[in-house]
Amino acid sequence: MRRIKYFFIILLACSTLFGFEKVGTTSFQFLKVITTARAYGMGGAYTTIVNSSDAVFWNPAGLTKVNGLGVSAGYADWFLDVGQYSLSVAYTLDDVGTFGLFALYSDVGSIQETRVSALGFVDGKYNPGLTGRTFSPTSTAIGISFARDLNDRFTFGINAKYAHEDLIYKSAGVLAFDGGLIYKTGFRSIIIGASLRNFGPEVKFIDRSYPLPQTLSLGISTMLFSEADPLISDVGDHSLLVSYDMEQPRDFGQQHNFGMEYSFDNIFFIRGGYRFNGDQEGLSFGAGLFYGGYKIDYAYSDFGEYLDSVHRFSVGLNIN
Repeated sequence: MRRIKYFFIILLACSTLFGFEKVGTTSFQFLKVITTARAYGMGGAYTTIVNSSDAVFWNPAGLTKVNGLGVSAGYADWFLDVGQYSLSVAYTLDDVGTFGLFALYSDVGSIQETRVSALGFVDGKYNPGLTGRTFSPTSTAIGISFARDLNDRFTFGINAKYAHEDLIYKSAGVLAFDGGLIYKTGFRSIIIGASLRNFGPEVKFIDRSYPLPQTLSLGISTMLFSEADPLISDVGDHSLLVSYDMEQPRDFGQQHNFGMEYSFDNIFFIRGGYRFNGDQEGLSFGAGLFYGGYKIDYAYSDFGEYLDSVHRFSVGLNIN
């Protein structure tokens, strides 16, 4: 109980130190579009259950769960044919810690250029300003990570990343940071944790500056049924994980994410989740397969009546 009390004191200190003012608009929105299918299959309640190299996008403290070498890649079929891609690599050195590399890339495709000077009739047909040229804005982020177990219960992790947006007319880049903590309470399988993502300076385009989409997450999770320290009972090859995250985005109201994951023999997984106060986003579900160090995950997220549903795919490899 003393350790849990100290952990919450640290969380309170972090939230005070890195507290942020709410705003209506933030820059670099692509940093909020994460491709991890397992996470969104559980409604985004992922702060304390990260266990592969893609922990760099959620809570870098989870990198210490990578034994040897871990590689993950993901894709999100975002709105209006925008594609979001991710890649992460992590390697654990005994008695040193876990090092990671990661990248995000947002592909909006080609956009037809229009100019006022091109407005008018051409060969009897009205031209709405098309010049015949196209352009392709891009958004990218690359970074490095380090995580370490301080003892058998307490873990920390940090990211440093450079994010850049090229909007053709203007471009901008910024150095940002992420940090996270994970604490194993020692009571059954209950784990608590916290992460702060996208901490950094404002981004300026032309004559206006906007802050990064900074997000503070607090989470808790446990195995209701499993072979190792279940909260309720051991049911052999079957397990049920439940997770909850409270998110405080800079540009939106407080959100509450709930998720569940059923596993058979730690090979086949079925997931479901819900995000409360997620504007349009709500229900999600997914499935996964893990065998021989390889994993494949899929997630579906419902964004209500007016937006398309989002599909995410992830693949990964662990080499001990």
